[in-house]
Amino acid sequence: MSEMEHGNKTVVSAEGLRQMEEKLKYMKTVRRAEVAEHLNIARGFGDLSENAEYDEAKDEQAKLEADIIELEAALRNVIVIDDQDVSTDFVNVGTTVRVLYLDEDEEEEFTLVGARESDPMHNKISNESPLGSAMLRHKAGDVVTVEAPDGPYQLKILEIKL
Repeated sequence: MSEMEHGNKTVVSAEGLRQMEEKLKYMKTVRRAEVAEHLNIARGFGDLSENAEYDEAKDEQAKLEADIIELEAALRNVIVIDDQDVSTDFVNVGTTVRVLYLDEDEEEEFTLVGARESDPMHNKISNESPLGSAMLRHKAGDVVTVEAPDGPYQLKILEIKL
């Protein structure tokens, strides 16, 4: 459930590690084969010096290889955190937080996760987002101000759990 930076280390949950490893495997097998096929097809369109399809396929290949290198580097510097390592004394990556928006008198629940695992549609928010970073290290009962792009707002942390 979590990923955060500790110097050059990336902290992730066991599930986050599994997702990263699956993504790397997919990029190295399926995506590399797809990109190679695009290159082969583009080569068939003729003169490579004026072949936009070939240039696009080469760019796609370069981006894929850069993404693979970045993910491999992240995996080399990973620390796996499990639920036993996460405290509910304060908001941290891996905790689920129930909040009350003070201006709207509405409650909502979020799980704080690292950037790679962020999924706002399923209430998994990044510790780097305005909401996530505002809540970090606060305790239940604290009122925090979130500096959002459309202006600041306040919320009260009601509950912190795993």
